[in-house]
Amino acid sequence: MKKFTNLLFKEIRELINKQLIFSLLFTMIIFYFIGQVTRTEAKRAETARRIGVLDLDKSAISRGLLDNLRLVRFQIEEFETIDKEEALRQAREKNLTFLLVIPSGLNEGVEKLETKEIETYSFLRSFSIGQARYSDIFKIILETANNYLSNEMLKKKLPEISPENLKKPLKSRDFVIVRDKKAEASASAIVGFMYAQSIFVPIVLFMILIYSSQMVISAIALEKQNKTLETLLTVPISRSAIVAAKMLAAGLVGLLSAFIYMAGFSWYMKGFTGDLAETAGGITKIIKELGLTMTTSGNLILLISLFLAIMCALAMATILGVLAEDYRSAQSLLLPLMLLVMIPYFLSIFTDFKSLSLPVRILIYAIPFSHPFMTTQNILFHNYRAIVFGILYMLIVFIILVILAARIFSTDRVLTMKLRWRRREVVL
Repeated sequence: MKKFTNLLFKEIRELINKQLIFSLLFTMIIFYFIGQVTRTEAKRAETARRIGVLDLDKSAISRGLLDNLRLVRFQIEEFETIDKEEALRQAREKNLTFLLVIPSGLNEGVEKLETKEIETYSFLRSFSIGQARYSDIFKIILETANNYLSNEMLKKKLPEISPENLKKPLKSRDFVIVRDKKAEASASAIVGFMYAQSIFVPIVLFMILIYSSQMVISAIALEKQNKTLETLLTVPISRSAIVAAKMLAAGLVGLLSAFIYMAGFSWYMKGFTGDLAETAGGITKIIKELGLTMTTSGNLILLISLFLAIMCALAMATILGVLAEDYRSAQSLLLPLMLLVMIPYFLSIFTDFKSLSLPVRILIYAIPFSHPFMTTQNILFHNYRAIVFGILYMLIVFIILVILAARIFSTDRVLTMKLRWRRREVVL
C-alpha cells in the first residue's frame, strides 16, 4: 500500500506542475475579469441611455410617452426644431443611437380613434445586440401605451363593460406540475430559469473530460518518448497498481480542475445574467415550491457521476496513450474520445434524450459520458432508477477498461504498440 501511495503522489506531483497551476489561475482570472467587465458595462449602459426626441405634438399623450421612457432610465434630449431632417442631423452629430419622432396631431387622432404613426430612427454603427435594444424597449413601452389608451377609450364609449374583459374574453391560468407538487407559473419561465442556472454544468463537464484525457495521453506519450516508462515498469510494484495510480492521480487533478472551472464559469455567467435570485422576482419561490433545488445529497450524487465519467475517460485515454509513439501523435489520438464526448454534449443542450428515437437513444445511453449530462435533471425529477443505472454502467465500463489497460501494461506490448496512420494498422 505504501508503494502505491508513493506512486500516486509521484503521479500527482508530475501532473500538478507550474504550467497547470498557471493555466487554472489564468482561467479563473479570465472568467472573473470577463464577468466583472460585462456586469460593469451593463450597469453603465443602464445609466447612459441617451436618445433624441422630436416632439411635434406637445400633448398629454406625447408627454406621457416621454415620462414612461424616463421611468426606464432613458436620458431624453429633446430637439426644438420642427424639421425632421434637422433633428436627424443633430442626432447624428451628437452620436445618438436612437431618435424618436412624435408627429403633430397625435392627441387629436387618438381622440378620433384614428391610427397615428410614431417614427423611430436607429443609427447602426455596429452589429452588436446593444445597437437594437433601444428600439425593442420602445416597442414594449408603445405596446403598454396602446393598451392604456385603448382602455381609456373603451371606458368612455362603453363605461358599463370592463375593457380587459372586452379585449380579452378568454384568459389562461398556467400551472406547472413536478411529480406531486403544483405551482401557478409559466412552463417556459421555469424551464428558462433552470436552463440559465444549469447551463454551465455540461460545458464544464465537456471541458474537464477533454482536458483530463489529454493529460493522461500526453503523459504516457512523453514517458514513451523520453524512455522513462521502461524505468517505471521495472519498479517492484504490480502493473495494475501503476495503471490505477495514473488514472486516480489524473482523476483527482481533473476533479480539482472541475471545481475551479465551475466556480470561474459561474462568475462568468453572472456577468451576463446578473444575480438570478434578485432579478427573477417570484420565480425562485416557485422553484422551491416545486422542489427543483439541488440538495447536498444531490450535489454529492452529481459529484460521483462526474468523477466516474472522468475515470472512464481516463481509462480510455490510458489505452489510447499506449498507442502513441510520441507527444505529437498523442494529440491526434484524442479525436475518438473527443467525438464520444461531443455527441452527448451537444444533444444535452439542444434536445431531451428521452425524445430521441429508440436506436439513437440506445446509442446515446451506450456512451458512458452521456449519463453525467442527464444527472442534474434526473436528480431534480427524482429519477433515481436512471441515476443508479448510469452510475453502475459507468462503473462497469471503467472496470472493463481498467482490466484491459492492466493487461496491456502487464506485457511488453505497452512499449511496442504503435498506431501508424499511413498503413492504418496497429503494430505490436
